[in-house]
Amino acid sequence: MSKVFSVITQKGGVGKTTTVNALAASFTKLGYRVLCVDMDPQGNLSFSVGADSTHLPTVYDAIKGSYKAQSCIQRRSMTDIIPSNIVLSGAEVEFTRRKREYLLKKAITPIKELYDYIFIDSPPGLGFLTVNALAASDFVILPMLPDIFSLQGLVQVYETIEHVKLSCNPDIKIAGIVVNRYNKLSRLNREAFGTAQMVSENLSIPIFKNFIRNCPSITEAQSLQCNIHDYAPRCSGARDFYKLSQEIIDSTQ
Repeated sequence: MSKVFSVITQKGGVGKTTTVNALAASFTKLGYRVLCVDMDPQGNLSFSVGADSTHLPTVYDAIKGSYKAQSCIQRRSMTDIIPSNIVLSGAEVEFTRRKREYLLKKAITPIKELYDYIFIDSPPGLGFLTVNALAASDFVILPMLPDIFSLQGLVQVYETIEHVKLSCNPDIKIAGIVVNRYNKLSRLNREAFGTAQMVSENLSIPIFKNFIRNCPSITEAQSLQCNIHDYAPRCSGARDFYKLSQEIIDSTQ
Protein backbone atom coordinates (compact mmCIF):
# COMPACT_ATOMS: atom_id res chain seq x y z
CA MET A 1 0.00 0.00 0.00
CA SER A 2 1.39 3.38 -0.99
CA LYS A 3 2.10 6.40 1.15
CA VAL A 4 0.22 9.47 -0.06
CA PHE A 5 1.73 12.95 0.21
CA SER A 6 -0.05 16.19 -0.61
CA VAL A 7 2.04 19.28 -1.29
CA ILE A 8 0.11 22.39 -0.35
CA THR A 9 0.61 26.11 0.12
CA GLN A 10 -1.49 29.16 0.83
CA LYS A 11 0.13 31.28 -1.88
CA GLY A 12 1.45 30.59 -5.36
CA GLY A 13 4.99 30.97 -6.61
CA VAL A 14 6.75 29.12 -3.80
CA GLY A 15 7.80 26.08 -5.83
CA LYS A 16 4.90 23.76 -5.02
CA THR A 17 4.65 22.12 -8.45
CA THR A 18 8.43 22.15 -8.81
CA THR A 19 8.67 20.28 -5.52
CA VAL A 20 6.21 17.59 -6.65
CA ASN A 21 7.94 17.26 -10.02
CA ALA A 22 11.44 16.93 -8.58
CA LEU A 23 10.40 14.60 -5.75
CA ALA A 24 8.65 12.31 -8.23
CA ALA A 25 11.79 12.24 -10.36
CA SER A 26 13.98 11.56 -7.32
CA PHE A 27 11.80 8.78 -5.89
CA THR A 28 11.61 7.16 -9.33
CA LYS A 29 15.40 7.31 -9.57
CA LEU A 30 15.59 5.60 -6.19
CA GLY A 31 13.61 2.70 -7.65
CA TYR A 32 10.16 3.35 -6.21
CA ARG A 33 6.85 3.08 -8.04
CA VAL A 34 5.56 6.66 -8.14
CA LEU A 35 2.27 8.26 -9.13
CA CYS A 36 1.53 11.98 -9.30
CA VAL A 37 -1.99 13.35 -9.08
CA ASP A 38 -2.44 16.85 -10.47
CA MET A 39 -5.22 18.58 -8.50
CA ASP A 40 -4.34 22.05 -9.79
CA PRO A 41 -6.65 23.25 -12.62
CA GLN A 42 -3.69 25.10 -14.13
CA GLY A 43 -2.21 21.72 -15.04
CA ASN A 44 1.41 22.85 -14.74
CA LEU A 45 2.55 19.54 -13.30
CA SER A 46 0.81 17.68 -16.12
CA PHE A 47 2.65 19.81 -18.67
CA SER A 48 6.00 19.43 -16.94
CA VAL A 49 5.93 15.63 -17.25
CA GLY A 50 4.56 15.65 -20.81
CA ALA A 51 1.05 14.40 -20.05
CA ASP A 52 -1.88 14.85 -22.43
CA SER A 53 -4.54 16.73 -20.45
CA THR A 54 -6.68 17.61 -23.47
CA HIS A 55 -7.66 14.38 -25.20
CA LEU A 56 -7.43 11.81 -22.40
CA PRO A 57 -9.30 11.39 -19.08
CA THR A 58 -8.14 13.58 -16.20
CA VAL A 59 -8.50 13.72 -12.42
CA TYR A 60 -11.80 15.55 -12.95
CA ASP A 61 -13.18 12.44 -14.66
CA ALA A 62 -11.87 10.29 -11.82
CA ILE A 63 -13.51 12.26 -9.01
CA LYS A 64 -16.71 12.63 -11.01
CA GLY A 65 -16.82 8.88 -11.50
CA SER A 66 -16.92 9.02 -15.29
CA TYR A 67 -13.73 6.93 -15.41
CA LYS A 68 -11.97 4.75 -12.88
CA ALA A 69 -8.73 6.31 -11.65
CA GLN A 70 -6.67 3.52 -13.22
CA SER A 71 -8.05 4.50 -16.65
CA CYS A 72 -6.88 8.08 -16.07
CA ILE A 73 -3.24 7.16 -15.39
CA GLN A 74 -0.71 8.15 -18.04
CA ARG A 75 2.69 6.49 -17.93
CA ARG A 76 5.46 8.97 -18.69
CA SER A 77 9.22 8.49 -18.58
CA MET A 78 9.57 10.53 -15.39
CA THR A 79 6.53 9.31 -13.47
CA ASP A 80 3.00 8.00 -13.82
CA ILE A 81 0.45 10.77 -13.55
CA ILE A 82 -3.27 11.47 -13.40
CA PRO A 83 -3.34 14.84 -15.18
CA SER A 84 -5.51 17.90 -14.74
CA ASN A 85 -6.87 20.75 -16.82
CA ILE A 86 -8.98 23.89 -16.44
CA VAL A 87 -12.24 21.90 -16.29
CA LEU A 88 -11.33 21.03 -12.70
CA SER A 89 -11.74 24.70 -11.71
CA GLY A 90 -15.52 24.28 -11.67
CA ALA A 91 -15.47 21.31 -9.31
CA GLU A 92 -16.21 23.30 -6.15
CA VAL A 93 -19.46 24.58 -7.63
CA GLU A 94 -20.40 21.32 -9.34
CA PHE A 95 -19.86 18.88 -6.48
CA THR A 96 -22.12 19.95 -3.63
CA ARG A 97 -23.32 16.65 -2.17
CA ARG A 98 -22.46 15.43 1.30
CA LYS A 99 -18.98 14.02 1.90
CA ARG A 100 -17.64 15.78 -1.18
CA GLU A 101 -14.29 16.19 0.58
CA TYR A 102 -13.72 12.44 0.09
CA LEU A 103 -14.09 12.39 -3.71
CA LEU A 104 -10.36 12.11 -4.42
CA LYS A 105 -9.76 9.59 -1.65
CA LYS A 106 -12.56 7.40 -3.00
CA ALA A 107 -11.14 7.65 -6.53
CA ILE A 108 -7.53 6.73 -5.76
CA THR A 109 -8.02 4.12 -3.02
CA PRO A 110 -8.35 1.23 -5.54
CA ILE A 111 -4.97 2.08 -7.14
CA LYS A 112 -2.92 2.68 -3.99
CA GLU A 113 -1.62 -0.88 -4.01
CA LEU A 114 -0.01 -0.26 -7.41
CA TYR A 115 2.45 2.34 -6.08
CA ASP A 116 4.93 2.93 -3.30
CA TYR A 117 4.44 6.71 -3.22
CA ILE A 118 1.70 9.02 -4.48
CA PHE A 119 2.29 12.78 -4.63
CA ILE A 120 -0.67 15.16 -4.97
CA ASP A 121 -0.09 18.65 -6.36
CA SER A 122 -2.86 20.86 -5.00
CA PRO A 123 -3.74 24.38 -6.18
CA PRO A 124 -2.61 27.48 -4.26
CA GLY A 125 -5.13 28.33 -1.56
CA LEU A 126 -7.06 26.26 0.92
CA GLY A 127 -10.35 25.52 -0.85
CA PHE A 128 -12.31 22.45 -1.89
CA LEU A 129 -9.58 20.87 -4.05
CA THR A 130 -6.92 21.26 -1.37
CA VAL A 131 -9.20 19.78 1.30
CA ASN A 132 -9.78 16.79 -1.02
CA ALA A 133 -6.01 16.38 -1.34
CA LEU A 134 -5.58 16.50 2.44
CA ALA A 135 -8.43 14.07 3.07
CA ALA A 136 -6.76 11.56 0.74
CA SER A 137 -3.25 11.93 2.21
CA ASP A 138 -1.13 10.32 4.87
CA PHE A 139 1.39 13.16 4.98
CA VAL A 140 1.67 16.83 4.01
CA ILE A 141 4.72 18.64 2.67
CA LEU A 142 4.74 22.42 3.01
CA PRO A 143 6.99 24.27 0.55
CA MET A 144 7.97 27.86 1.30
CA LEU A 145 10.36 30.57 0.23
CA PRO A 146 12.70 32.18 2.75
CA ASP A 147 10.58 35.34 3.05
CA ILE A 148 8.02 36.87 5.42
CA PHE A 149 5.01 36.21 3.17
CA SER A 150 5.64 32.47 3.11
CA LEU A 151 6.00 32.50 6.90
CA GLN A 152 2.60 34.15 7.27
CA GLY A 153 1.05 31.54 4.99
CA LEU A 154 2.40 28.67 7.10
CA VAL A 155 0.11 29.56 9.99
CA GLN A 156 -2.96 29.55 7.73
CA VAL A 157 -1.98 26.21 6.23
CA TYR A 158 -1.44 24.76 9.70
CA GLU A 159 -4.93 25.86 10.77
CA THR A 160 -6.46 24.22 7.68
CA ILE A 161 -4.64 20.95 8.37
CA GLU A 162 -5.86 21.00 11.97
CA HIS A 163 -9.42 21.51 10.71
CA VAL A 164 -9.04 18.55 8.33
CA LYS A 165 -7.76 16.43 11.22
CA LEU A 166 -10.88 17.19 13.21
CA SER A 167 -13.35 16.83 10.37
CA CYS A 168 -12.26 14.13 7.92
CA ASN A 169 -8.70 12.79 8.31
CA PRO A 170 -7.52 12.39 11.92
CA ASP A 171 -4.43 10.40 10.90
CA ILE A 172 -2.83 12.96 8.59
CA LYS A 173 0.64 14.14 9.61
CA ILE A 174 2.85 17.01 8.52
CA ALA A 175 6.01 15.48 7.07
CA GLY A 176 7.78 18.82 7.11
CA ILE A 177 8.47 22.25 5.71
CA VAL A 178 10.80 22.42 2.72
CA VAL A 179 12.56 25.71 2.01
CA ASN A 180 12.93 26.41 -1.72
CA ARG A 181 15.27 28.80 -3.57
CA TYR A 182 17.50 29.26 -0.56
CA ASN A 183 20.60 31.42 -0.90
CA LYS A 184 22.87 31.08 2.11
CA LEU A 185 24.75 34.23 1.08
CA SER A 186 21.60 36.33 1.48
CA ARG A 187 21.20 37.81 4.96
CA LEU A 188 17.43 38.06 4.42
CA ASN A 189 17.24 34.38 3.47
CA ARG A 190 19.22 33.37 6.54
CA GLU A 191 17.02 35.44 8.83
CA ALA A 192 13.83 34.09 7.26
CA PHE A 193 15.12 30.53 7.59
CA GLY A 194 15.85 31.17 11.25
CA THR A 195 12.33 32.52 11.77
CA ALA A 196 10.91 29.47 9.96
CA GLN A 197 12.73 27.26 12.46
CA MET A 198 11.11 29.22 15.31
CA VAL A 199 7.66 28.88 13.73
CA SER A 200 8.19 25.15 13.22
CA GLU A 201 9.06 24.75 16.90
CA ASN A 202 6.07 26.79 18.09
CA LEU A 203 3.61 24.86 15.93
CA SER A 204 5.41 21.51 16.34
CA ILE A 205 5.91 21.26 12.59
CA PRO A 206 9.14 19.58 11.41
CA ILE A 207 11.38 21.50 9.04
CA PHE A 208 13.51 19.46 6.68
CA LYS A 209 17.24 19.80 7.16
CA ASN A 210 17.83 19.58 3.42
CA PHE A 211 16.73 22.86 1.84
CA ILE A 212 16.66 23.48 -1.92
CA ARG A 213 19.15 26.01 -3.23
CA ASN A 214 18.24 28.46 -5.98
CA CYS A 215 18.94 26.54 -9.21
CA PRO A 216 17.88 27.68 -12.72
CA SER A 217 18.33 24.15 -14.07
CA ILE A 218 15.23 22.98 -12.18
CA THR A 219 13.02 25.46 -14.01
CA GLU A 220 14.71 24.70 -17.32
CA ALA A 221 14.11 20.97 -16.91
CA GLN A 222 10.44 21.53 -16.16
CA SER A 223 10.01 23.79 -19.19
CA LEU A 224 11.60 21.15 -21.41
CA GLN A 225 9.57 18.34 -19.79
CA CYS A 226 12.77 16.66 -18.63
CA ASN A 227 13.73 14.73 -15.54
CA ILE A 228 16.08 16.98 -13.55
CA HIS A 229 18.35 14.00 -12.87
CA ASP A 230 18.76 13.41 -16.58
CA TYR A 231 18.87 17.06 -17.61
CA ALA A 232 21.46 18.30 -15.12
CA PRO A 233 22.37 15.50 -12.70
CA ARG A 234 25.24 17.43 -11.12
CA CYS A 235 23.37 20.70 -10.52
CA SER A 236 22.66 21.78 -6.94
CA GLY A 237 18.91 21.32 -7.38
CA ALA A 238 19.21 17.68 -8.42
CA ARG A 239 21.53 16.94 -5.49
CA ASP A 240 19.32 18.80 -3.02
CA PHE A 241 16.11 17.05 -4.05
CA TYR A 242 17.84 13.68 -4.00
CA LYS A 243 18.94 14.30 -0.40
CA LEU A 244 15.50 15.64 0.52
CA SER A 245 13.88 12.50 -0.87
CA GLN A 246 16.06 10.30 1.29
CA GLU A 247 15.22 12.46 4.33
CA ILE A 248 11.49 12.14 3.60
CA ILE A 249 11.78 8.36 3.33
CA ASP A 250 13.66 8.12 6.62
CA SER A 251 11.32 10.47 8.52
CA THR A 252 8.06 8.84 7.38
CA GLN A 253 8.89 5.18 7.95
